[in-house]
Amino acid sequence: MSKLGNLGARLHRGEISYDFIGHRKLWYGISILITITAILGLAVRGLNMGIDFQGGAVFTTEKTSVSVSQAEDYAKEASGHDAVVQKLGNGTLRIQIAGMDTEQSDQIKNDLAKDFKVDPETIAADLVGPSWGDQIANKAWQGLAIFMVLVVIYLAIAFEWRMAIAALVALIHDITITVGIYALVGFEVTPGTVIGLLTILGYSLYDTVVVFDSLKEQTKDITKQNRWTYSDIANRSINGTLVRSINTTVVALLPVAGLLFIGGGFLGAGTLNDISLSLFVGLAAGAYSSIFIATPLVADLKEREPAMKALKKRVLAKRAQASAEDEVAESRGEYLDDGEPEDETAHAVVGPRTQPASRGRGRGRPSGKRR
Repeated sequence: MSKLGNLGARLHRGEISYDFIGHRKLWYGISILITITAILGLAVRGLNMGIDFQGGAVFTTEKTSVSVSQAEDYAKEASGHDAVVQKLGNGTLRIQIAGMDTEQSDQIKNDLAKDFKVDPETIAADLVGPSWGDQIANKAWQGLAIFMVLVVIYLAIAFEWRMAIAALVALIHDITITVGIYALVGFEVTPGTVIGLLTILGYSLYDTVVVFDSLKEQTKDITKQNRWTYSDIANRSINGTLVRSINTTVVALLPVAGLLFIGGGFLGAGTLNDISLSLFVGLAAGAYSSIFIATPLVADLKEREPAMKALKKRVLAKRAQASAEDEVAESRGEYLDDGEPEDETAHAVVGPRTQPASRGRGRGRPSGKRR
């Protein structure tokens, strides 16, 4: 078995663990910092909305030797706006310019034809009205809201309302980070981006539900014992599913990274960038939130209950008693550190502590007076 497999088995059996719940304030702080950065990026730079959301024109040329960078310069000079240019497999160019109306598109088409030195009739123009783009945007937000509501209802029924709230916070956390990265990077937001966002929410929810299911099973009849607090069991649930979550995330990220860095970076496929960036950022954020945000938040909410407070008080009292008994046992052992075997008759118990019956005998000296 591999080292990672051994590690996963030991984590699942509870032989080793990391205190995720105990360091939850650190995770909360990291998440708040990342979220603030994402919100600032969104507020300062804003989203680069595609023509599907704000309207515009798409021009498709015939096969040409003009490079993508040259076409971008021509389109910017003709329209006054930045353009997204893609070179298709058959050698044609696809030029997207946002915020154009019919009259502007006709003039831009003629200007592009002059720059490309072709007949204007060979350039196909497709217009997307702003009102249609607004409808697409509204439908996207409606779909996202419906998804969130269904998630909360399902988790509240399958588990409990605290887990539903924690999962909702984790999902909002993932969306905020992904959207903020889009604003900072400047990638165009298209319907493919929306599809990617909805997909990552499913992955994030999957990891969260796996941990919640383990937590629900292990906390059954938790108040009938005095050994573990709710946070202890929550921490054990995270450790037990940690390697599984890592494996799932890595396996999902590898093909997405191929789409983003190879398909989008080297091949220049803009459509792949739209989907793969949201998937890549969202999958990583979802794996983080399910471990470091959702479950610690559930533990915080759960331990506010009177029953969990009473359980924690009993567990801590029992541990304090056991610690005191260990100190007593250690104090007893201090008097036997003379190289002699321990003998029940060599000690006498006085009160809560053990005192030596005769220190002299333990060192081999006579106990009586000299004559």
